[in-house]
Amino acid sequence: MNHHPNEHFDIPAAGLPSEQLPAPSADRSAREPFWGYEDVLIFAALALPSLLFAALLANAVFLIVGLAPPKAVKVLIPQFLGYGFLFAALYLLLRLKYGRPFWSSLGFVIPRHGMTASLLYGPVVAFSIAIIGALMRTPQIDMPIRELLSDNVSILMMGIFATTLGPLCEELAFRGFLQPLLQRTFGVAGIVLAALPFAFLHGPQYGWSWRHILLLSLAAIAFGWTRYKTGSTAAATVMHATYNLTFFIAFLLQGKDISA
Repeated sequence: MNHHPNEHFDIPAAGLPSEQLPAPSADRSAREPFWGYEDVLIFAALALPSLLFAALLANAVFLIVGLAPPKAVKVLIPQFLGYGFLFAALYLLLRLKYGRPFWSSLGFVIPRHGMTASLLYGPVVAFSIAIIGALMRTPQIDMPIRELLSDNVSILMMGIFATTLGPLCEELAFRGFLQPLLQRTFGVAGIVLAALPFAFLHGPQYGWSWRHILLLSLAAIAFGWTRYKTGSTAAATVMHATYNLTFFIAFLLQGKDISA
């Protein structure tokens, strides 16, 4: 796979020995990215079954061992498991169907100039989105997440999820897997097209408020632009994580909505 000129250091990923992997065909090697829309459809189709199976498995374990965890734990543990199942399937798709590594194929590499800029861009975008939201008179939404933040353990779990696994999985899916394919077809407009499903995925928690969906789309475009300019999904993930961290701190201090 040809990397973006700004990509210098691949993040290693454990996997099957290369001699056990099928060699990619010549015409697949020439394409960037090498996967197709049928693979995106397979990935999307597996999302709901993965989360449902994880929820059933987690609740069965809670029942068998007699645990009564806080609400946030009951919600987040199945999500952790569901994401694990879903990305395990994507890992197998890339390794077994195409004979390609997982992390570097999805652009999860350290950019040449490091991650410092991405760490700073997150709060900058967060404050910008907050200002735009205020100018648009975006209404406050009574979000279900408030019910999950009723104790210290739940707050800690939610904070960890919002700044680690959540951004990682969302960036791998939308900026690592979907955006390169849309850019291959539509050019730079693919950044916007990849941002839309990201925003609509969060729609239910904001009561389908068009203002919130617009703000989420703008944030997602910023993440996508970072992915495009650096060639690094890792940079977009770090930016997304510090963006979420900024809003999470604001939520704890002032009770404001968490934007993504």
